Amino acid sequence: MRNKKYPNSLILTYMRTITERFYSALENQLNEISTNGEPLAEQYKASIILCKKAMAKLKSYISSYSFESVDDEIHFFKEVKPMFYSKYIYFISVYNFLMKRPTGAEDHLKEYINSELADLKRYFDHNAAFYQYYRSGSTQMDQVYFTRGGFDVHVELEKFEEDEVYSTSHDYKLANIIANEKYQDFLNIELQKINNHDERPPEMSIELPLTWTFSKTDLIELIYALVAAGAFNNGNAEIKSVVSFFQTVFHIDLGQYYHKYTDITRRKKDRTLLLDKLKLSLLRKIDQKLDEDGSVQQKLKF
Repeated sequence: MRNKKYPNSLILTYMRTITERFYSALENQLNEISTNGEPLAEQYKASIILCKKAMAKLKSYISSYSFESVDDEIHFFKEVKPMFYSKYIYFISVYNFLMKRPTGAEDHLKEYINSELADLKRYFDHNAAFYQYYRSGSTQMDQVYFTRGGFDVHVELEKFEEDEVYSTSHDYKLANIIANEKYQDFLNIELQKINNHDERPPEMSIELPLTWTFSKTDLIELIYALVAAGAFNNGNAEIKSVVSFFQTVFHIDLGQYYHKYTDITRRKKDRTLLLDKLKLSLLRKIDQKLDEDGSVQQKLKF
């Protein structure tokens, strides 16, 4: 509902706060599912149900909200809605993969994964113009793509939402692209597991899962620092690939990580909070070890 008492910026901030709370709650529930010990297929099935509920909650909230400006509307349909819908599409893709993947010989599984990857490549090629627009961070067509009332005959044929009040010409396409990128990463990791199956020493297997318990912003700061230092592939690794790796290892979704990185760059003081904390913790650990060694040496003298 439109409120004339407050400037547009405050109304927009409030809408963002509410939708961020919805998304944060969804992520927390999804994280609980990923650690409940259920079979993977059951986890993804439960995740799909959770996403549907979150999507319905988001739609219900926005149905009584009047966008205060074009920027307000663009933000919702470009940044907010695709975050929820891309998760839903991704979980469906992985669930279908788990249900349909062949059993038995690894060659059959490789063939199936490569077939899925080929389908994704065809999708990206078919949507090359908009995919490039999204990947380049362009904004000049945002008002056409992410405000209601726009029309694109190709998008109309593949629209997920029939409610034109709650849809733009490209918000679902963007959600689908984000989901397909993540699904592509998932498939590549599954393929790599097969390729490395006979090469990995037994002692390298991880018996207990590791959970990242610092904030997501902390993890993003660490990832960007490692990439900036050239820690992977002799400095040739792309940030997207490293983010995907850490998301898989820690079973965490960093979402639109570049927004959090932008927040990091805007810090006026303590610009490297996590790195400073890690340095102090390591120095403390080293000092503790030196003190312990010194105590042992003193005891040995007597």
